Amino acid sequence: MPHYDKLEVRSPDERAADISRKLPALVAGAKAGGLGEALRDVDPQEIGSAEALAGLPVLRKSDVGAMQKRCPPLGGLVPGSAADLDYLFQSPGPIYEPGSNAPDWWRMGRFLHACGFGRGDIVQNCFSYHLTPAGTIFESGARAVGATVIPAGTGNTELQARAAAHLGATAYAGTPDFLKVLLETADGLGLDLSAVAKAAVGGGALFPSLRSYYADRGISCLQSYSTAELGSIAYETLPDEGLVVDEGVIVEIVTPGTGDPVEPGTVGEVIVTLLNQDFPLVRFATGDLSAFLPGASRCGRTNVRIAGWKGRADQTTKIKGMFVRPEQVADFASRHPEIARARIEVVREGEMDAFTLRIEADGGGGEQRYVQSAQEILKVRGKIEICRPGTLPNDGKVIDDQRDYS
Repeated sequence: MPHYDKLEVRSPDERAADISRKLPALVAGAKAGGLGEALRDVDPQEIGSAEALAGLPVLRKSDVGAMQKRCPPLGGLVPGSAADLDYLFQSPGPIYEPGSNAPDWWRMGRFLHACGFGRGDIVQNCFSYHLTPAGTIFESGARAVGATVIPAGTGNTELQARAAAHLGATAYAGTPDFLKVLLETADGLGLDLSAVAKAAVGGGALFPSLRSYYADRGISCLQSYSTAELGSIAYETLPDEGLVVDEGVIVEIVTPGTGDPVEPGTVGEVIVTLLNQDFPLVRFATGDLSAFLPGASRCGRTNVRIAGWKGRADQTTKIKGMFVRPEQVADFASRHPEIARARIEVVREGEMDAFTLRIEADGGGGEQRYVQSAQEILKVRGKIEICRPGTLPNDGKVIDDQRDYS
Protein backbone atom coordinates (compact mmCIF):
# COMPACT_ATOMS: atom_id res chain seq x y z
CA MET A 1 0.00 0.00 0.00
CA PRO A 2 1.42 3.46 -0.84
CA HIS A 3 2.55 5.50 2.10
CA TYR A 4 0.42 8.28 3.55
CA ASP A 5 2.79 11.01 2.32
CA LYS A 6 6.44 11.72 1.56
CA LEU A 7 7.20 12.66 5.16
CA GLU A 8 7.01 9.01 6.16
CA VAL A 9 9.81 7.99 3.81
CA ARG A 10 12.21 10.91 4.32
CA SER A 11 15.87 10.29 4.93
CA PRO A 12 17.04 10.77 8.53
CA ASP A 13 18.93 13.89 7.42
CA GLU A 14 15.80 15.41 5.86
CA ARG A 15 13.81 14.70 9.01
CA ALA A 16 16.53 16.19 11.24
CA ALA A 17 16.68 19.32 9.07
CA ASP A 18 12.90 19.76 9.32
CA ILE A 19 13.04 19.41 13.10
CA SER A 20 15.89 21.93 13.22
CA ARG A 21 13.69 24.47 11.40
CA LYS A 22 10.65 23.92 13.60
CA LEU A 23 12.06 23.51 17.10
CA PRO A 24 13.32 27.06 17.85
CA ALA A 25 9.93 28.60 17.00
CA LEU A 26 8.11 25.89 18.94
CA VAL A 27 10.23 26.44 22.07
CA ALA A 28 9.82 30.20 21.70
CA GLY A 29 6.05 29.79 21.55
CA ALA A 30 6.05 27.58 24.64
CA LYS A 31 8.28 30.05 26.48
CA ALA A 32 5.95 32.93 25.60
CA GLY A 33 3.05 30.99 27.12
CA GLY A 34 2.54 28.74 30.09
CA LEU A 35 6.07 27.34 30.10
CA GLY A 36 7.69 30.76 30.50
CA GLU A 37 8.91 30.09 34.04
CA ALA A 38 10.24 26.61 33.26
CA LEU A 39 12.07 27.87 30.15
CA ARG A 40 13.13 31.29 31.48
CA ASP A 41 16.87 30.55 31.10
CA VAL A 42 16.51 28.86 27.70
CA ASP A 43 17.47 30.53 24.43
CA PRO A 44 15.05 28.98 21.88
CA GLN A 45 17.54 29.56 19.06
CA GLU A 46 19.91 27.12 20.74
CA ILE A 47 17.33 24.31 20.64
CA GLY A 48 17.79 23.21 17.07
CA SER A 49 17.84 19.42 17.33
CA ALA A 50 16.17 16.54 19.09
CA GLU A 51 19.37 16.02 21.09
CA ALA A 52 19.27 19.61 22.37
CA LEU A 53 15.91 18.92 24.03
CA ALA A 54 17.64 16.78 26.66
CA GLY A 55 18.81 19.92 28.46
CA LEU A 56 15.26 21.22 28.98
CA PRO A 57 13.00 20.41 31.95
CA VAL A 58 10.42 17.64 31.73
CA LEU A 59 6.74 18.67 31.79
CA ARG A 60 4.53 16.28 33.77
CA LYS A 61 0.75 15.96 33.97
CA SER A 62 0.91 17.17 37.57
CA ASP A 63 2.65 20.33 36.30
CA VAL A 64 -0.08 20.88 33.72
CA GLY A 65 -2.79 20.42 36.35
CA ALA A 66 -1.09 22.94 38.67
CA MET A 67 -0.69 25.44 35.80
CA GLN A 68 -4.36 25.13 34.88
CA LYS A 69 -5.40 25.78 38.48
CA ARG A 70 -3.23 28.91 38.62
CA CYS A 71 -4.28 30.14 35.20
CA PRO A 72 -7.60 28.56 34.18
CA PRO A 73 -8.71 26.99 32.05
CA LEU A 74 -5.66 25.81 30.06
CA GLY A 75 -2.69 27.12 32.05
CA GLY A 76 -1.46 29.46 29.32
CA LEU A 77 -0.36 26.47 27.24
CA VAL A 78 -2.59 27.44 24.32
CA PRO A 79 -2.15 30.76 22.50
CA GLY A 80 -5.20 33.00 22.63
CA SER A 81 -8.49 32.43 24.43
CA ALA A 82 -10.23 29.14 25.18
CA ALA A 83 -13.29 30.63 23.47
CA ASP A 84 -11.33 30.64 20.21
CA LEU A 85 -10.97 26.84 20.24
CA ASP A 86 -13.20 24.31 18.51
CA TYR A 87 -13.11 21.81 21.40
CA LEU A 88 -12.34 21.66 25.11
CA PHE A 89 -11.85 18.16 26.53
CA GLN A 90 -11.40 16.80 30.03
CA SER A 91 -9.22 13.92 31.20
CA PRO A 92 -8.86 12.44 34.70
CA GLY A 93 -7.12 14.80 37.11
CA PRO A 94 -8.88 16.82 35.88
CA ILE A 95 -6.67 17.95 33.00
CA TYR A 96 -8.15 19.94 30.13
CA GLU A 97 -7.02 19.68 26.51
CA PRO A 98 -7.77 21.75 23.41
CA GLY A 99 -8.99 20.40 20.10
CA SER A 100 -9.37 21.70 16.59
CA ASN A 101 -11.44 21.05 13.49
CA ALA A 102 -8.33 21.63 11.38
CA PRO A 103 -7.81 18.63 9.09
CA ASP A 104 -6.36 15.64 10.99
CA TRP A 105 -5.20 17.89 13.84
CA TRP A 106 -4.25 14.85 15.96
CA ARG A 107 -2.51 13.15 12.97
CA MET A 108 -4.44 9.90 13.29
CA GLY A 109 -4.83 9.59 9.53
CA ARG A 110 -1.37 8.06 9.20
CA PHE A 111 -2.31 5.17 11.45
CA LEU A 112 -5.69 4.54 9.84
CA HIS A 113 -4.05 4.63 6.41
CA ALA A 114 -1.54 2.02 7.62
CA CYS A 115 -4.53 -0.09 8.76
CA GLY A 116 -5.97 0.09 5.24
CA PHE A 117 -8.84 2.44 6.09
CA GLY A 118 -9.92 4.62 3.19
CA ARG A 119 -12.68 5.83 0.92
CA GLY A 120 -15.51 3.31 0.79
CA ASP A 121 -14.99 2.10 4.36
CA ILE A 122 -17.65 2.48 7.05
CA VAL A 123 -15.93 2.72 10.43
CA GLN A 124 -17.66 1.74 13.66
CA ASN A 125 -15.91 4.22 15.98
CA CYS A 126 -16.25 2.80 19.50
CA PHE A 127 -13.97 5.24 21.26
CA SER A 128 -15.62 7.51 23.81
CA TYR A 129 -17.16 10.79 22.70
CA HIS A 130 -17.99 11.88 26.26
CA LEU A 131 -15.68 14.69 27.52
CA THR A 132 -12.55 12.79 26.47
CA PRO A 133 -11.14 13.36 22.96
CA ALA A 134 -10.59 9.75 21.83
CA GLY A 135 -13.74 9.49 19.69
CA THR A 136 -13.08 12.83 18.02
CA ILE A 137 -9.40 12.00 17.48
CA PHE A 138 -10.22 8.82 15.57
CA GLU A 139 -13.10 10.45 13.71
CA SER A 140 -10.79 13.20 12.43
CA GLY A 141 -8.36 10.55 11.22
CA ALA A 142 -11.14 8.66 9.45
CA ARG A 143 -12.20 11.86 7.71
CA ALA A 144 -8.61 12.44 6.62
CA VAL A 145 -8.54 9.10 4.78
CA GLY A 146 -12.03 9.53 3.33
CA ALA A 147 -13.89 6.92 5.41
CA THR A 148 -17.46 7.19 6.69
CA VAL A 149 -17.92 7.13 10.48
CA ILE A 150 -20.58 5.57 12.69
CA PRO A 151 -20.10 7.58 15.93
CA ALA A 152 -20.90 4.62 18.16
CA GLY A 153 -18.98 5.55 21.29
CA THR A 154 -18.86 3.09 24.20
CA GLY A 155 -21.41 0.68 25.66
CA ASN A 156 -24.86 -0.26 24.28
CA THR A 157 -23.34 -3.42 22.86
CA GLU A 158 -26.48 -4.97 21.36
CA LEU A 159 -27.48 -1.67 19.76
CA GLN A 160 -23.96 -1.30 18.36
CA ALA A 161 -23.96 -4.82 16.93
CA ARG A 162 -27.25 -4.17 15.16
CA ALA A 163 -26.02 -0.84 13.79
CA ALA A 164 -22.78 -2.39 12.51
CA ALA A 165 -24.68 -5.18 10.77
CA HIS A 166 -27.45 -3.01 9.29
CA LEU A 167 -25.15 -0.21 8.14
CA GLY A 168 -22.51 -2.58 6.76
CA ALA A 169 -19.53 -1.59 8.89
CA THR A 170 -16.27 -2.64 7.25
CA ALA A 171 -13.85 -1.39 9.89
CA TYR A 172 -13.59 -0.96 13.66
CA ALA A 173 -11.89 1.66 15.82
CA GLY A 174 -11.83 1.24 19.59
CA THR A 175 -10.18 -0.61 22.45
CA PRO A 176 -8.68 -4.01 21.64
CA ASP A 177 -11.10 -6.09 23.70
CA PHE A 178 -14.44 -4.43 22.86
CA LEU A 179 -14.36 -5.66 19.27
CA LYS A 180 -14.44 -9.26 20.57
CA VAL A 181 -17.44 -8.39 22.75
CA LEU A 182 -19.14 -6.82 19.73
CA LEU A 183 -18.48 -9.84 17.50
CA GLU A 184 -19.67 -12.34 20.09
CA THR A 185 -22.80 -10.28 20.74
CA ALA A 186 -23.54 -10.26 17.01
CA ASP A 187 -23.02 -14.03 16.87
CA GLY A 188 -25.51 -14.49 19.69
CA LEU A 189 -28.06 -12.32 17.88
CA GLY A 190 -27.55 -14.07 14.56
CA LEU A 191 -26.13 -10.91 12.97
CA ASP A 192 -23.54 -10.97 10.20
CA LEU A 193 -20.47 -8.80 10.86
CA SER A 194 -18.24 -10.60 8.36
CA ALA A 195 -17.81 -7.33 6.40
CA VAL A 196 -15.61 -6.02 9.24
CA ALA A 197 -12.12 -6.76 7.92
CA LYS A 198 -9.96 -4.04 9.53
CA ALA A 199 -9.43 -2.88 13.09
CA ALA A 200 -7.52 0.10 14.47
CA VAL A 201 -7.16 -0.27 18.23
CA GLY A 202 -5.67 1.66 21.12
CA GLY A 203 -6.18 2.53 24.76
CA GLY A 204 -5.20 -0.93 26.01
CA ALA A 205 -2.98 -3.92 25.37
CA LEU A 206 -3.46 -5.95 22.19
CA PHE A 207 -2.53 -9.40 23.46
CA PRO A 208 -1.23 -11.96 20.91
CA SER A 209 -4.18 -14.27 21.61
CA LEU A 210 -6.61 -11.45 20.82
CA ARG A 211 -4.84 -10.56 17.57
CA SER A 212 -4.96 -14.25 16.60
CA TYR A 213 -8.70 -14.40 17.39
CA TYR A 214 -9.32 -11.49 15.03
CA ALA A 215 -7.06 -12.96 12.34
CA ASP A 216 -9.02 -16.22 12.50
CA ARG A 217 -12.15 -14.18 11.76
CA GLY A 218 -10.49 -12.47 8.79
CA ILE A 219 -9.84 -9.18 10.58
CA SER A 220 -6.49 -7.41 10.25
CA CYS A 221 -5.81 -5.64 13.56
CA LEU A 222 -3.12 -3.04 14.26
CA GLN A 223 -2.56 -0.91 17.35
CA SER A 224 -1.63 2.70 17.97
CA TYR A 225 -0.15 4.64 20.86
CA SER A 226 -1.73 8.03 21.48
CA THR A 227 -2.77 10.29 24.35
CA ALA A 228 -5.39 12.98 24.88
CA GLU A 229 -2.73 15.69 25.04
CA LEU A 230 -0.49 14.57 22.19
CA GLY A 231 -2.68 12.77 19.70
CA SER A 232 -0.83 10.10 17.74
CA ILE A 233 2.62 9.23 19.08
CA ALA A 234 3.43 5.97 17.28
CA TYR A 235 1.57 3.26 15.39
CA GLU A 236 1.92 -0.25 14.01
CA THR A 237 2.25 -0.71 10.29
CA LEU A 238 2.92 -4.46 10.47
CA PRO A 239 1.95 -6.83 13.29
CA ASP A 240 4.52 -7.41 16.04
CA GLU A 241 7.25 -5.21 14.56
CA GLY A 242 7.07 -2.30 16.97
CA LEU A 243 5.45 1.09 16.45
CA VAL A 244 6.70 3.72 14.00
CA VAL A 245 6.98 7.17 15.60
CA ASP A 246 4.58 9.73 14.11
CA GLU A 247 6.03 12.55 11.99
CA GLY A 248 4.44 15.26 14.17
CA VAL A 249 6.29 14.46 17.38
CA ILE A 250 9.79 13.94 18.76
CA VAL A 251 10.10 10.98 21.11
CA GLU A 252 12.78 10.52 23.76
CA ILE A 253 13.26 7.56 26.11
CA VAL A 254 14.68 8.62 29.49
CA THR A 255 15.48 7.13 32.86
CA PRO A 256 12.28 7.27 34.96
CA GLY A 257 12.29 10.20 37.35
CA THR A 258 14.85 12.14 35.29
CA GLY A 259 15.16 13.76 31.88
CA ASP A 260 18.31 11.81 31.02
CA PRO A 261 18.18 9.80 27.76
CA VAL A 262 18.88 6.07 28.09
CA GLU A 263 21.03 3.96 25.80
CA PRO A 264 19.26 2.63 22.67
CA GLY A 265 17.33 -0.51 23.51
CA THR A 266 17.03 0.31 27.20
CA VAL A 267 13.53 0.55 28.64
CA GLY A 268 12.69 4.00 29.99
CA GLU A 269 9.98 6.64 30.19
CA VAL A 270 8.49 8.01 26.97
CA ILE A 271 8.93 11.79 26.69
CA VAL A 272 7.25 13.58 23.76
CA THR A 273 7.63 17.02 22.20
CA LEU A 274 4.58 17.97 20.14
CA LEU A 275 5.46 19.86 16.95
CA ASN A 276 2.22 21.85 16.94
CA GLN A 277 2.25 25.61 17.49
CA ASP A 278 -1.43 25.42 18.51
CA PHE A 279 -0.44 23.44 21.61
CA PRO A 280 3.36 23.55 22.02
CA LEU A 281 4.09 20.84 24.58
CA VAL A 282 7.85 20.52 25.12
CA ARG A 283 9.19 17.31 26.71
CA PHE A 284 5.82 16.10 27.96
CA ALA A 285 6.15 13.01 30.16
CA THR A 286 3.63 10.33 29.23
CA GLY A 287 4.36 8.22 32.31
CA ASP A 288 4.62 5.16 30.03
CA LEU A 289 7.61 2.86 29.62
CA SER A 290 8.97 1.71 26.26
CA ALA A 291 12.27 1.37 24.36
CA PHE A 292 13.66 2.24 20.96
CA LEU A 293 14.01 -0.64 18.51
CA PRO A 294 16.98 -0.96 16.15
CA GLY A 295 16.65 -0.38 12.42
CA ALA A 296 13.74 0.75 10.27
CA SER A 297 10.42 -0.95 9.61
CA ARG A 298 10.07 -3.37 6.69
CA CYS A 299 7.08 -1.27 5.55
CA GLY A 300 9.47 1.39 4.20
CA ARG A 301 8.67 4.12 6.73
CA THR A 302 11.95 5.58 7.90
CA ASN A 303 11.21 7.10 11.31
CA VAL A 304 12.45 5.40 14.46
CA ARG A 305 10.41 2.66 16.10
CA ILE A 306 9.53 1.99 19.70
CA ALA A 307 8.49 -1.22 21.39
CA GLY A 308 4.99 -1.56 22.73
CA TRP A 309 3.85 -0.48 26.18
CA LYS A 310 6.18 -1.80 28.91
CA GLY A 311 4.37 -0.48 31.99
CA ARG A 312 4.15 2.77 33.94
CA ALA A 313 7.12 4.92 34.91
CA ASP A 314 5.66 6.36 38.10
CA GLN A 315 7.12 3.84 40.54
CA THR A 316 6.82 5.94 43.71
CA THR A 317 6.51 3.42 46.55
CA LYS A 318 5.89 3.67 50.29
CA ILE A 319 8.51 1.73 52.29
CA LYS A 320 8.33 1.60 56.07
CA GLY A 321 5.89 4.50 55.98
CA MET A 322 8.13 6.69 53.77
CA PHE A 323 7.59 7.50 50.10
CA VAL A 324 10.60 6.57 47.97
CA ARG A 325 10.68 8.00 44.44
CA PRO A 326 12.69 7.15 41.31
CA GLU A 327 14.19 10.66 41.45
CA GLN A 328 15.82 9.76 44.78
CA VAL A 329 17.41 6.65 43.31
CA ALA A 330 18.72 8.73 40.40
CA ASP A 331 20.08 11.32 42.87
CA PHE A 332 21.88 8.58 44.80
CA ALA A 333 23.47 7.16 41.64
CA SER A 334 24.60 10.62 40.49
CA ARG A 335 26.67 11.01 43.67
CA HIS A 336 28.80 8.01 42.73
CA PRO A 337 30.21 8.28 39.18
CA GLU A 338 31.17 4.60 39.10
CA ILE A 339 27.50 3.52 39.36
CA ALA A 340 26.05 2.58 35.97
CA ARG A 341 22.57 1.64 37.22
CA ALA A 342 20.74 1.41 40.53
CA ARG A 343 17.48 -0.31 41.45
CA ILE A 344 15.47 -0.83 44.63
CA GLU A 345 13.68 -4.15 45.15
CA VAL A 346 11.01 -4.07 47.88
CA VAL A 347 9.74 -7.21 49.67
CA ARG A 348 8.01 -8.25 52.89
CA GLU A 349 10.06 -10.09 55.50
CA GLY A 350 7.56 -11.45 58.00
CA GLU A 351 5.25 -8.52 58.59
CA MET A 352 7.88 -5.85 57.87
CA ASP A 353 8.89 -3.94 54.75
CA ALA A 354 12.43 -4.57 53.56
CA PHE A 355 14.38 -3.56 50.50
CA THR A 356 17.66 -4.12 48.72
CA LEU A 357 19.39 -1.34 46.80
CA ARG A 358 21.10 -3.19 43.95
CA ILE A 359 23.92 -1.34 42.20
CA GLU A 360 25.86 -1.99 39.01
CA ALA A 361 29.28 -0.47 39.70
CA ASP A 362 32.90 -0.83 38.62
CA GLY A 363 35.84 -0.16 40.90
CA GLY A 364 37.00 -1.34 44.29
CA GLY A 365 35.37 -1.07 47.67
CA GLY A 366 32.30 -2.73 49.07
CA GLU A 367 28.75 -1.89 49.95
CA GLN A 368 29.73 0.14 53.01
CA ARG A 369 30.89 3.08 50.92
CA TYR A 370 27.27 3.64 49.81
CA VAL A 371 25.51 3.31 53.16
CA GLN A 372 25.65 6.95 54.27
CA SER A 373 24.50 8.58 51.01
CA ALA A 374 21.75 5.95 50.58
CA GLN A 375 20.34 6.73 54.02
CA GLU A 376 20.63 10.50 53.52
CA ILE A 377 18.74 10.41 50.24
CA LEU A 378 16.25 7.56 50.71
CA LYS A 379 15.50 8.31 54.40
CA VAL A 380 15.02 4.59 55.09
CA ARG A 381 17.50 1.82 55.84
CA GLY A 382 17.93 -1.22 53.63
CA LYS A 383 20.46 -3.69 52.29
CA ILE A 384 22.94 -2.75 49.57
CA GLU A 385 24.15 -5.22 46.98
CA ILE A 386 26.81 -4.59 44.31
CA CYS A 387 26.18 -6.43 41.04
CA ARG A 388 28.25 -6.98 37.92
CA PRO A 389 27.53 -4.48 35.10
CA GLY A 390 24.74 -5.68 32.84
CA THR A 391 23.05 -7.98 35.37
CA LEU A 392 20.07 -5.83 36.44
CA PRO A 393 16.87 -6.44 34.44
CA ASN A 394 16.20 -4.18 31.45
CA ASP A 395 12.56 -3.50 32.30
CA GLY A 396 12.63 0.23 33.05
CA LYS A 397 12.03 -0.31 36.75
CA VAL A 398 13.98 1.81 39.18
CA ILE A 399 11.79 0.68 42.10
CA ASP A 400 10.53 -2.90 41.85
CA ASP A 401 7.78 -3.48 44.42
CA GLN A 402 7.58 -7.24 44.85
CA ARG A 403 5.19 -7.23 47.82
CA ASP A 404 2.01 -9.27 47.49
CA TYR A 405 -1.02 -7.01 47.98
CA SER A 406 -3.63 -9.73 47.44
